[in-house]
Amino acid sequence: MAEVPGPLAGFIVTEIRRARGAAGLTQEAFGKHAGFSASHVSAVEGRTRALTVDFIRGTDRALRNGGLFERLAAELGMPSWFRPWLDAERGATQLRYFEPTLIPGLLQTEEYARLVLRLDPRLTDSEVERRVAARIERREILTRDTPPRVVVVTDESAIRRAGLGEEKMMREQLLHLIECAERPTINVHIVPADVGLHAGLSGPLSLAHLPDGSWLGHLESQLGGDVIDRPADLDTLFERWESVRTEALPRRQSMNLIKEVANQWT
Repeated sequence: MAEVPGPLAGFIVTEIRRARGAAGLTQEAFGKHAGFSASHVSAVEGRTRALTVDFIRGTDRALRNGGLFERLAAELGMPSWFRPWLDAERGATQLRYFEPTLIPGLLQTEEYARLVLRLDPRLTDSEVERRVAARIERREILTRDTPPRVVVVTDESAIRRAGLGEEKMMREQLLHLIECAERPTINVHIVPADVGLHAGLSGPLSLAHLPDGSWLGHLESQLGGDVIDRPADLDTLFERWESVRTEALPRRQSMNLIKEVANQWT
């Protein structure tokens, strides 16, 4: 049961208590709908018991708010440097991603995302779970009524990388990637291993085309990330993007390669 850390938990508990009061629910009535005892609700609201993701989900059920508090916890748990890009991603009409070492976050399965996030020793289990939930929530833009046009390029090494005991997880990830790539609004391209060195190996990049016609870029590093909006810098990112895109296999050949590799992870 993942716990929400102190400062964030304090804010969310206060808002839950206010929402419960506004709905006219006693702790007992609220707990009945949420799946917790009145004493459990009292302990969480009194901050003598940890706030967990399960309790937040129960709160959303009790208040019938469409998952508001779970989304709030995921959003506020996001690193501050990522929020501007997240806003751009949600509003974009086109998205372009290049990842040289990993499956891009927007197309990750829950288990793959969890494994990747656990590689950061600074993250607690609860922080990992919040970020996993936020990453999965990001995928909702792919199935909305007017989804963005998404083009993803990744290196062949990314679809072949799996450690001992991770084969099943990787197969499920590749099958999910295939499922995504079969949608008419998503193209996935693989840079084959025999290309050798190429410009994209210097790091991942993302580009978002916004409704006003402008573009926004995003670069992520070991220490965080930067949103790119200066025209000269965007020109450089587009040059890099075109360079790796032209090295990648066409859509159908990329799909065949992903299927071939997925069949190896059994």
